[in-house]
Amino acid sequence: MTKHTVISIGRQFGSGGHDIGNRLAGRLDLPLYDHNLIRMAAGELKISMEDAARVDESLLGKYRSALITDPTDYITFMSGKMFEESLTDQVYEKQSALIQKLAQRGPAIFVGRCSDYVLGDYSNCINVFIYAYKEDRIRRIMELYNLDERKAWEKIKRVDRGRKAYYEEHTGREWGGIEAHQMMFNASLLGIDGVVDALESVYKKWDSGCAN
Repeated sequence: MTKHTVISIGRQFGSGGHDIGNRLAGRLDLPLYDHNLIRMAAGELKISMEDAARVDESLLGKYRSALITDPTDYITFMSGKMFEESLTDQVYEKQSALIQKLAQRGPAIFVGRCSDYVLGDYSNCINVFIYAYKEDRIRRIMELYNLDERKAWEKIKRVDRGRKAYYEEHTGREWGGIEAHQMMFNASLLGIDGVVDALESVYKKWDSGCAN
């Protein structure tokens, strides 16, 4: 295993996890892998970006058999490729392989996609989870998506529910749980730049130790 350090960032929707990863990548001059993992996985699977994004960090389509009531449709489903391996699983497996490959290549920052679990055997992985207060998350999503308060909160709950189910299905761990992460940061208390400052310091200290 190579000695360079990588960072895995889990996050609540609306907590600023992507911004934290992006700013940290700029400060440390590291590649950031977030939404671009969807594009990379879609390209290798030879599916559309839209299809890959639809099941990204979601179990959508994984249990489609529960929605099938017609016997003919059930037989078709049972004999089809979707029964053998759902698109959700295909994208997860491809993204996981990409994360492992990219981590071996050099220092990097990974956001979501169960990267903490995927890199679980990688001893030089800094694994963190970002969360924030409800009102701050609502305000951020209202601004990002031009939504009113009610719709913003509904979107937050929907996305978090999907991420939680996806993470726990693939890892067997509690999403956002203290036992699954080395460090947890409250972006409402520290601010985006405060979390970036802390992670920059942790990375430099960790990385210097790995280099010795």
